[in-house]
Amino acid sequence: MDAHILLVEDEADIASFIQRGLTEEGYVVTWVTEGEQALDELRTSSVDVVLLDIRLPGISGMEVLHQVRDRLPHLPVMMLTALDAVEDRVAGLRSGADDYLPKPFDFDELLARVEALLRRAGSPDGDSDASDVLHAGALRLDRAAHTCICNDTALDLTPKEFDLLAYFMAHPGEALQRAQIHRDVWGHDFDRGTNLIDVYVAYVRNKLNETACCDACIETVRGVGYRFAPTSNASAS
Repeated sequence: MDAHILLVEDEADIASFIQRGLTEEGYVVTWVTEGEQALDELRTSSVDVVLLDIRLPGISGMEVLHQVRDRLPHLPVMMLTALDAVEDRVAGLRSGADDYLPKPFDFDELLARVEALLRRAGSPDGDSDASDVLHAGALRLDRAAHTCICNDTALDLTPKEFDLLAYFMAHPGEALQRAQIHRDVWGHDFDRGTNLIDVYVAYVRNKLNETACCDACIETVRGVGYRFAPTSNASAS
């Protein structure tokens, strides 16, 4: 195992703890303390996962995340922060983070999440054999190109919205439990105290409706979760 992890953390004790543990697991870890250093590293090195603190000297972690998403939309990014309120998690994920781990955390959980990010890299549902291009009537989603087009209009999706829609399109007609969606798209266990999935489903629904792509094609299944059931103007193909 030689995946390269970029650790962006200004607290030396936390960074040393993470770097030591990941190195012992066989990962190559580059540690930097500032946002500008992280961007420089990403310009010159091949990185597989970024572990990114929000509160950094100089350029903030959120600004680093925005620049990463502009240049490297497929690069997995996990936010590490002491901000653990639901609205903070939603803000981080909404800004393009693939995962969000509040401090303090157990190393085994961090490791499991890193492994999940690496497994899912390039494929939202973790299936490396899945088709790169998914269709549902007028809706066309290309995983490799990271584009989604409906009725000749490109949908402006955040990385996690894209992953969620791709997951639904890969499982047409299936009643998907919230815990299942959370595990497969976010890569960790479902927290029943959060409405994160419902928030993201609402985001995706709104963007589909804006393009008149499908009428209520993501259905709520009472007591279960959601089902992707395209109507006649966006039927699965």
